[in-house]
This record gives sequence, structure tokens and C-alpha cells, in this order.
Amino acid sequence: MLKSCMDQTDKIYVAGHNGMVGSAIVRKLRKQGFTNIITRSSVELDLTNQQDAHSFLQEEKPDYVVIAAAKVGGIHANNSYPAEFIYQNLMIEANLIHGSYLAGVDKLLFLGSSCIYPKQAQQPIKEEYLLSGYLEPTNEAYAIAKIAGIKLCESYNRQYGTDYRSIMPTNLYGPNDNFHLENSHVIPAIVRKIHLAKCVEQGDWQAIKADIEKYPIKGIDNNSSRNEILMTLMTYGIQFKIQNLTFNTSNLNLVQVSLWGSGKPMREFLHVDDMADASIHIMGLDKKILEESIKPMLSHINIGTGVDITIKDVAQTVKEVVGFYGEIVFNAKMPDGIKRKLLDVTTIKRLGWKHKVELKDGLTEIYKWYVENMEKIEC
Repeated sequence: MLKSCMDQTDKIYVAGHNGMVGSAIVRKLRKQGFTNIITRSSVELDLTNQQDAHSFLQEEKPDYVVIAAAKVGGIHANNSYPAEFIYQNLMIEANLIHGSYLAGVDKLLFLGSSCIYPKQAQQPIKEEYLLSGYLEPTNEAYAIAKIAGIKLCESYNRQYGTDYRSIMPTNLYGPNDNFHLENSHVIPAIVRKIHLAKCVEQGDWQAIKADIEKYPIKGIDNNSSRNEILMTLMTYGIQFKIQNLTFNTSNLNLVQVSLWGSGKPMREFLHVDDMADASIHIMGLDKKILEESIKPMLSHINIGTGVDITIKDVAQTVKEVVGFYGEIVFNAKMPDGIKRKLLDVTTIKRLGWKHKVELKDGLTEIYKWYVENMEKIEC
């Protein structure tokens, strides 16, 4: 392991500390003994407001800035709200990067995403493929904004001599993820659907209503009838295999979960705690060592496991972890997206980092977190 150039008393501002990514970085920093971490909620500081962002950075003058704040969402959200995704992400990154420069902050970490690589990029995806082809249309607005953030960092480094670094994490999962049934990413959507299906097959209405209370579902609430809840869950692919089956407490093997697509596409998944560990590792690298592995206008670094898995196998693993006895089916009428997305992690391995959390262990941990953080209510 390469020695870190960071000091545990360094003042570190983590933008987006309440999100899955930012909260993981804060947890990891504290675990490693860093004591001077500053944060602000979106209510306290609007990062899309240039004056507010710049004034905050001038006042605090941190040693490091970590940009984990972003407008994020799944395919449906990206495709439905492109103006929000491109505007908010451009404003956040521009205000923080330029504001950091004006405040004399020389060290910054910007978080991109593997989903911004070209749709038909050769596999596994190397860093150099970033501008090599067309973007995924449903994700274009978000991708353009994130690419602009990477290029802002590179341009400020070239022109002003700053040390602004960028990383490109693969598909992430972990505590504080978004578990919305429509707008979440692959793993949280599968975890929640299979959890709810398990509750249905066990007749656990307290758990179902606790889930709805914690993560509201449009059209139903705690006052909805059981039939109303079941009918709504059917629209999300959670249903009985036999039509007109009456609900009881012995429905094992009779509940079915339908997931989007064929289940054949292969994806790479990284636990957010590993991503946080990699982020701090990159932040602490000596500049000369880092520059031996990157180029001035190709400076972002892929962060992943280098291992991929089919969506079908992910779902099967979640089923085992959750303890669901029913059936998982795939709706092949719905589009799959690209067949494979896997990052080339040669650079980060050469720089001395490798993931620690294997997928099944991570899924076990995230399901435990999901259940333990569910609000308990009287039903």
C-alpha cells in the first residue's frame, strides 16, 4: 500500500454527505481517523447557487473538496427529467470547481460514473474510451454534465496548476441508496421488490406497511386496504402466480416477482464502502506517482471490481439472501440496454488499490441494513 500524503487534521469538505456516496466517504474518513470533516445539507447550502457556493468555500477554505453531490437516478428518471439532470449537475460541479480555485483550494476529487461512457464502448472499458462514441440516449443529459466536470478538472489543472482528480466508479450499491421502485438503480430495485414479495408470501403486513411508510409508493399508504396494496404492488411486478388467489399466511412458492428485461445483460457492481476507500486512496496519492499513470487530458481513473455478473444471477443471489421462496421471472418484452458493461481496472490496481467486498457479502449487508432501517409502525 502506497503511503498517503493526507494528514488526519486536514480540513475536508464533502459535498453530498447525505447521499449514498457522500455518506460512505464520510464514514470511511472518520474510520481512518480524519477529524476535520465539514458538511452542509442542501437546505443549508444550495450548490446550484454560485454566490452561495463561492461564499461558503471562501469562508471555510478547506484543504480538500470532494464532489459527491449530484442529481442522480435510474433510466426512467434520466429519460423523464433531462433538463433537471443536465442543469443541476453542471451548476453543482462548476460552482464547486471554480469556487475551489477562487478560494485557493488546490486539492479536489470529482466523482464521475461508468454510465457516462459511450453506449457501444469496447469491453472492458478503458479510461481512454470516454469520448470515443455515441452516448446512451436516455442518459445523455447526465453524461454530458459529468463529462464536463471531468474536463473542468483537467482544464483547471492545465491552466492553473491545481490538483483536481476524477474517478469513474462502476455501478454502486450500499447503505443510503435510493430504493424507489421506479427511479432506483438495479440492485436497490431488486432488493426492495424481492423483500416486498417475501412479505406478501409470509403475510407480514406490518413489514409491508413499514416499507411503504419508509419509502412511499404512489397511490397507497398505511390506511390503504390489503387488496389496494396488493393491486398496486402488481403494477410493479409483485403478484400471485395463480389469479384470484385469496391472501393468507401460507403462500410460499405462490408469489412471483417480474423484473425488467431478459436478465441476460452483464453488469459490474461495487460496494459503496469500497468506492469510498478507493476515493481516499486516490486523494492521498503523491501527485508525481499519480501523474505516472495518467495523462493531462485523460486523467480520470476507473474504480471497479473487474468482475461482472448477469442480472439474472444478481436476482437469484438477492432471492437467497432475502429468503424468498417464490418465483423470479423476466419480462423480455422490456429492453435490456447494452449487453455488457465492465470497467478495465488496470490503472487503479497499478496504483495499489483493489476491492474488498465480494458481491454476495455486500448484498447480505445491504439487505440487513435495509431491514434494520425500516421504521416500525403499528398496523
